[in-house]
Amino acid sequence: MQKVQKAVIFAAVITSFITTFMGSALNLSVPDMSGEFNVSAGAIGWVVTVYMLIAAAFAVPFGRIADITSRKLVLALGIAVFGAASFFSVFARGLISVVIGRGAQGFGASMIFATNHAILISKFSENERGRVLGYATASTYVGLAAGPVLGGFLNYNFGWRSIFIAGCAVSAVVLVSVIFGIPSKNRDVASEAGEAESKAADGKKKNFDITGNVFFIMALLALVYGLTDIMRNSFAPYIACAGLLLFAVFVFRELRTKSPVIDVRIFKESPAYTLANLAALLGYGAVYAVSYLLSIYLQTVLGYNSQTAGLILIASPAVMAVLSPLAGRLSDRILPFFLAAAGMAVTALSLLIFVFVSEDTHILVIIGALLLSGAGAALFSSPNTNAVMSCVSQESLGVASSVLATMRSLGHTVSMTIITIIVSIYIGDKTLKDAEPQMLITVMHTAFIVFTALALIGALCSMKKPKKKG
Repeated sequence: MQKVQKAVIFAAVITSFITTFMGSALNLSVPDMSGEFNVSAGAIGWVVTVYMLIAAAFAVPFGRIADITSRKLVLALGIAVFGAASFFSVFARGLISVVIGRGAQGFGASMIFATNHAILISKFSENERGRVLGYATASTYVGLAAGPVLGGFLNYNFGWRSIFIAGCAVSAVVLVSVIFGIPSKNRDVASEAGEAESKAADGKKKNFDITGNVFFIMALLALVYGLTDIMRNSFAPYIACAGLLLFAVFVFRELRTKSPVIDVRIFKESPAYTLANLAALLGYGAVYAVSYLLSIYLQTVLGYNSQTAGLILIASPAVMAVLSPLAGRLSDRILPFFLAAAGMAVTALSLLIFVFVSEDTHILVIIGALLLSGAGAALFSSPNTNAVMSCVSQESLGVASSVLATMRSLGHTVSMTIITIIVSIYIGDKTLKDAEPQMLITVMHTAFIVFTALALIGALCSMKKPKKKG
């Protein structure tokens, strides 16, 4: 393995870890922040929401910038912004400062999401991509698993600011590796065909469509905010609809511009690409809120404390971390579309088990379903990424990676929106912790029926094979 390839793997693995670790670790610190700043639960929720909004809205624009300039430059800038925002947040003395810091982290994360997988894929041949994607995916799940454990330790012993210190330190290390270990040019060092394609692309005039990017950012901000706040703000549904209308304007414009932000024609010309992205949206929509629901169920219904509940929930990401590299290797040998479909089918089965939980369900059943869910997610994630990337050219890897990241973010938003709507129907203004156990179980049953359906549709979408070239 070449020195450059090692540096690229290191950068992809560490950035995949730190972006997910920060989110899962800070979730445990939200109550402490709320108490320190004396703010409501709704207000402190912006610590999570602002990151998701900014990261989702700017990923695709930065993907386009990376494709026409230098992916290394955008990645390095993203890591620097993420680290600087972490440093800023250490000294926050109020909620507004933390929200600004988290928003800046989301801005940096959007650059990271736009480039870390794109650079990783561009430096390896097609028959190695699944393997290295498996490493990055495994790191993502290690971050999710380590967040509650390591984040809880840091928060308990040193306070929530120590989590931002950790984020700053890790960012500094990986930034040095990117600056000195990765070349600046967007070319495939492992493939002559990729190098030739990159040279051909360099000869073309490339422009940055400012108007198109503005439409995209406004559309995504409106849609994600509208969905996130849909049951708390009477104007939220209209804001979400405005986001959809802006998306329609964006697509109409992109079809008529010579340098589109996203070449939307590929969604029509390559059904496999379209359905693989749709499968990502549905898949992440089906699983993202599972840990949220189960954490409440384990504590409110089964009576476990928060620490024990957290340890139980680690079962799923731990399995994902172990199996993701294997799934990545398999996707180099088996058509990744079918492998992703199998993973989503396994995920659907695990979600179906949760439909039948009750106050008397044995904890081993819950753990078994979590392990099954982790195995399904591992089989889906890196093969799905491999499937999406196999449908685009070398010069479009940044945008393709950004679109996929946006699908994941929208999936997360859809998942929590489903929970919000179901909770408002059955429980009203009460919090989940204040709800009667039987009512909470009813909420879970309804939610998991919807999530199972999403996963099954995602499995069907994943089965579409691309047309053979030539």
